[in-house]
Amino acid sequence: MSSIYQQALGPAFARLHPQVQRRFGFSSADGIASIGTGRMDEVWRGPAYTLPFLAVGAWRHIMFPATGRDVPFRIENYAYIDGLGRETVTWVRTFVLPGRRRRFDATMIYAERRGCIVDYLGTHQHLAVDIHPSVDERGGLRLRSGEQRFYEGPIAFRFPLLFSGVADVHEWFDDATQRFGIEVVVTNRTWGRLFGYRGWFTAAWPSCPRDAVPPHVRPIREERRE
Repeated sequence: MSSIYQQALGPAFARLHPQVQRRFGFSSADGIASIGTGRMDEVWRGPAYTLPFLAVGAWRHIMFPATGRDVPFRIENYAYIDGLGRETVTWVRTFVLPGRRRRFDATMIYAERRGCIVDYLGTHQHLAVDIHPSVDERGGLRLRSGEQRFYEGPIAFRFPLLFSGVADVHEWFDDATQRFGIEVVVTNRTWGRLFGYRGWFTAAWPSCPRDAVPPHVRPIREERRE
């Protein structure tokens, strides 16, 4: 079974750095996970008027208003088949900031009907975001967000980007340091820069059968709609 990133990138997947291919080339059939640990040089947020938006996101593990430098970081990528039968990859990011830990949770699937990855943000998959991957000049993976949709019970609507952010995620491998680099920038076309972080991590690939994915990385609720 191909990973969701192989499906989304097609032949371009082969242009990724070999270590980046390893990070994003496994599926639930492989029985492994990718666990990264490192430090973020900076975790930042936008001006004071973005605080209410970030505070609401923190309630469901979608961004947060805290900031810091040299922040201990962990990223957990598990591949599994969700309750709806979809190949799914977790992106659970934990930041150890002064006074408390903060999380930024997401689960991704490849939606053939939409022709892209769909990223469900937060603990309840309320927000479904189209993700368009590409390969950068250093063999890194770039993920850029597009259309966003809000789902809650019978309610479903296209979420206006005026009230949300566009995410740019870059991940690459540095041969000199033998570490992965990551930079995330979330912006709004009206309010400017909302949230982001940049830093490094090293990765391990522990064994993990598809039925052994830890509950803490899985969403509380799964959304059928893409």
